[in-house]
Amino acid sequence: MPRFSVIIPLYNKAPYVGKTVESVLGQTFGDYELIIVDNGSNDGSHEIVAAFTDHRITIVRLEENVGVSNARNKGVAMATAPFVTFLDADDWWEPTFLEEMAGLIDRHPDAGIYGTGYYIVKNGKKRLAPIGVDEGFEEGEINYCAVYAKTLCMPLTSITVAMPKAVFDETGGFKPHLKLGEDFDLWIRIALKHKTVFLNKPLSNYNQDVDVTYRGTHNLRDPKEHMLWNLGYLEPEEKTNADYKQLIDNLRTYSLLPYLLTKQYRSAARQELAKVDWSRQPANTARLYRLPVGILRLRRFALLTGVKIKKLCS
Repeated sequence: MPRFSVIIPLYNKAPYVGKTVESVLGQTFGDYELIIVDNGSNDGSHEIVAAFTDHRITIVRLEENVGVSNARNKGVAMATAPFVTFLDADDWWEPTFLEEMAGLIDRHPDAGIYGTGYYIVKNGKKRLAPIGVDEGFEEGEINYCAVYAKTLCMPLTSITVAMPKAVFDETGGFKPHLKLGEDFDLWIRIALKHKTVFLNKPLSNYNQDVDVTYRGTHNLRDPKEHMLWNLGYLEPEEKTNADYKQLIDNLRTYSLLPYLLTKQYRSAARQELAKVDWSRQPANTARLYRLPVGILRLRRFALLTGVKIKKLCS
């Protein structure tokens, strides 16, 4: 039995998936199986992954795109290892990711989820993700909510985590109806019940240079598909857990402004923003949300125009 089951959901990532698979096959730790769930790709992605002949690879080809959550859940259902980990088909690992993760698990065997630092890749350049751990922190248990709330840089992502398969199964896996934040929804369910252990070392690469043609997300999602509108089951936690409350309110004020400026979603955004404890938000954030919608629209237009001009001049 392998120690790790690596799950890659794949849908139309032909320019990137070869590098992704190579980063798994190039790991210094070889005790794993790789399960690629081809989610109905039609751009040649399947042919690229099928050309790899390593015996540890299993490829599942679905006839149609059933969504990334279903693809990941299907991969985990096939997994035979005690620990599962994920990698998106346009990102890649550093060579020691699995080796370092195995060591982290050995040193902290009682956690429900494990994560590592990562690089953000933009314009071909790497920068360290500014995760909100204390200066000098190397590894150990973290307060997931407090760390995330500090910088709003994700301490757990779909390319940096590992967890016992039993914990994944216990929590029910990814929710298929969520199209934005489906990973956060799973991490928070685990983190509120189990220890979260973090290794402050960048071992994954989050690729933001993906052509928009290959992106699976849009700027706005219907509230039925957005995790922020689907956390009602955690309302008791919001009332009793100050760290969780701070994180969710920070995510609301960070994420919901574009929805507030869109007539279609304005009412839903206002309902969600009404839950925010504004006394614990920065004064400038509170002032921003008190501005009339018309002023906010003009402000956003000016900011976006400035970004476009900067790109043209660079």
